[in-house]
Amino acid sequence: MKTILLIEDNDLIRESTAEILELAGYAVLTAENGKLGVEQARATRPDLVICDIMMPVLDGYGVLQIFNQDAQLAGIPFIFLTAKTERTDMRKGMELGADDYLTKPFDESELLSAITGRLNRFRHLKPDYDLQREGLQEFLEDARVVGNLQSLSVDRKVHTVRKKQDVYSEGDEPTRLYFVKAGRVKTVKTTAAGKELITGIYGPGEFFGYMPLLEHTKHGDSAVAVDDSELVYIPKDDFMQLLLRNPDVSQQFIRLLAGRVREREQQLVGMAYNSIRRRVADTLLHLHEQHAADSSLAPTFQLSRDDMAALVGTAPESLIRTLSEFKQDGLIELAGKDIRVLQPDKLRRANW
Repeated sequence: MKTILLIEDNDLIRESTAEILELAGYAVLTAENGKLGVEQARATRPDLVICDIMMPVLDGYGVLQIFNQDAQLAGIPFIFLTAKTERTDMRKGMELGADDYLTKPFDESELLSAITGRLNRFRHLKPDYDLQREGLQEFLEDARVVGNLQSLSVDRKVHTVRKKQDVYSEGDEPTRLYFVKAGRVKTVKTTAAGKELITGIYGPGEFFGYMPLLEHTKHGDSAVAVDDSELVYIPKDDFMQLLLRNPDVSQQFIRLLAGRVREREQQLVGMAYNSIRRRVADTLLHLHEQHAADSSLAPTFQLSRDDMAALVGTAPESLIRTLSEFKQDGLIELAGKDIRVLQPDKLRRANW
């Protein structure tokens, strides 16, 4: 059941309008002035607000300004009530971000039609987005509408990053979130002894570089393009809007990001406790699945033996020996730098 907050100082209009809304199946919260309305909204976040303009204590314009500046309330559909003599002030309300207005007196059908139209426009985000097929653009557009994120730019320029080119370096201040449209990017942590440990390989449809934004810290690793890659940059301010301005948007975005955190934990546990054969098998499976997600690519994939060893957490010599054993067992195919997984199910089920 949708909840509507009705802010109106006229007792008769407030009571009769609330009755109509309740008969139509809405849960209704009421307030007799703007100050009480804001307090009600902060206590129970409504799905839509209907607000008179001319009120004592705090007028409708003031209410909308507070909503726009409050991360909890920003993005809620907002309909102004205005008397005919106030129609010239309607433009001011729309410039502040109001979604619609009703002129008093209004009839029941006009009221319900305006509410239905606003709620339908502020549709729920889809449960899933295909980030392999323009899903990022679709998500950002839905986020802009659902969250009323007027400053969220959707037409994102794609940036080309050449193979071995740095995306950012360890110790840099984070300024944006990164999305891989094509190619692959690795994140690398350098030890005090100068040894590199690959902390992640990111392929098409994946985000990276978000942890420093969430933690308000500098980058703790470096990012380098493994292949010629295409990246989409989401500025820090837009990233924070996606997280803070609307619960539906933030929940969906967190779901899009959460998989990598879980994967990182599994990688660390595996490096600590799994055998080298199991670690190499898991790495091959991950690279195979990541590569297979892009149907335009050949069935083989490449990753330098040094990079793969750093990803597995072993010496290159141990990695090469294990790859040779897998080849002899018919699990993979090796041709120069190219690797092809022939039996992913056997690699997955093997008990090493």
